[in-house]
Amino acid sequence: MGHSQADKAESRERVLRIAARKVRTEGVTRPGIAELMQEAGLTHGGFYKHFTSRDDLIAQAAGRALAEGSAKMEKAARKNEREPSTGLIDAYLSQRHRDAPATGCALVTLGADAGRGEQQFKDAYEKQVLGYLDLIAGMDGDAEEARAEALLTLSALVGAMLMSRAVADPELSDELLSTVADRLKQRSSRAADPAD
Repeated sequence: MGHSQADKAESRERVLRIAARKVRTEGVTRPGIAELMQEAGLTHGGFYKHFTSRDDLIAQAAGRALAEGSAKMEKAARKNEREPSTGLIDAYLSQRHRDAPATGCALVTLGADAGRGEQQFKDAYEKQVLGYLDLIAGMDGDAEEARAEALLTLSALVGAMLMSRAVADPELSDELLSTVADRLKQRSSRAADPAD
């Protein structure tokens, strides 16, 4: 019995992991149950052993996709202890992040879906936004100014990444990433050393 429960938990986890990757790349309306179950190596009929509905799965997958970004953002911020915002900006606005939406920040791909989504989805999205704002604001001193800069920084990060993935011209895509990264780092440097 214990082995069967462990297998069931592993299968559920596999479906959830695949669904989280799919909602990052395709949004919440695209992935179908049959497709997800097939990719997980399971039958369509077994779906309801793990989730009450497609909406249940997608809500959990979106929540997971959003939450998984926190550890990556914190790790990026720790890369440069003297200037944590530089590490975060460089990691976020990288070609690597742009080219890997399945493992990237879900704020980028799920924003529009969250805006149209159910309250549970909106709450998960908002929780992630607030977490990122706290992380970014915690890098600076004055609380009110840090919050304002965090709002600007997060909006620029997400917006630049979204547009860099959406445009057809690779040069424009690279320009969006590099220019926004440079400008954000300049702002961060000036904020850290106002005497300059």
